[in-house]
Amino acid sequence: MLLAAMVVVGAIATVVLVARDGGDGKEKKGPIESSSGEPEPTPSLSLPSGLPGELPTSFPTDLPSTAPSLPTDFPSDLDSLVPAPAAGQVPYYRLKTGDCFNVNTGKPGRAATKSCRTPHDAEVVGIVRLKGSYTTNAELKKAAADLCRQPLERKARNQPSGTVRGTLVQCPDVSGYRIGIDDVACSLAGDAGAGKHKLTKPLS
Repeated sequence: MLLAAMVVVGAIATVVLVARDGGDGKEKKGPIESSSGEPEPTPSLSLPSGLPGELPTSFPTDLPSTAPSLPTDFPSDLDSLVPAPAAGQVPYYRLKTGDCFNVNTGKPGRAATKSCRTPHDAEVVGIVRLKGSYTTNAELKKAAADLCRQPLERKARNQPSGTVRGTLVQCPDVSGYRIGIDDVACSLAGDAGAGKHKLTKPLS
């Protein structure tokens, strides 16, 4: 079976915050209690006698009469700053084996999840993990395609003729890989990319 292949590098902007204990690892001990057998002196408490007899009856009058004004030049299109994800869209690395989705050509790092019983572009047949060091996106794409080759070929052999016409390999770019995104999604597709031929049921 001849399959057209497409490798997509997802541009990932992810911040990973790791909180670490800044301690020195030594156990802190509380104060040591000792008993000498002699009675401890009992402290005596007394209240000060110079407390004011009455509360002030007036408050300062030189407070500002108006509150400072807030800036009004906020951008009207807040989605441009923090875009809300479209319904059902997830980063590709959140996909699992057996998930069906549509390809988002405008955002190659995202996938619009779909029911496998409705028309969809592709189905994930395996998640593999990148290892090693890579300095370019081209190196990453080649390594991801190599990792996906066997699971894709094995699954494609079990499909009825004409069902699958392409493959899709989604992987991080170099900056995403450096911050720990190392999953690669290997998928079989109705066409290479977002084509007209759709899958309409789960792969066998």
